[in-house]
Amino acid sequence: MAFKFACQMSELPVGGVLRSPLGPGIALFNVDGEVFAVQEMCSHAGVSLADGYVEGDAVECVAHLASFSLRTGQPLCPPATVPLQTFAVKVVDEDVYVDVP
Repeated sequence: MAFKFACQMSELPVGGVLRSPLGPGIALFNVDGEVFAVQEMCSHAGVSLADGYVEGDAVECVAHLASFSLRTGQPLCPPATVPLQTFAVKVVDEDVYVDVP
């Protein structure tokens, strides 16, 4: 895996969500200035989590209300049972990089 440029922090304000331009399947979340990258699609319903509800460091799917930790990818409540893939993130100056395969 290698860190690749994803966006600038100005494109991902606090509370913001961005579908990663690195290719399909990764969503970026800015939680109080900390950026998380997880697989975009809910592991339960196959719906984009970029359209979900973010509360704290968790995202809730709009389809069946499955909730996931943005830190670990672990499901926090049913009906989801399969964790999300997570990706390491680093911010250098104002540039956001994601460790992608």
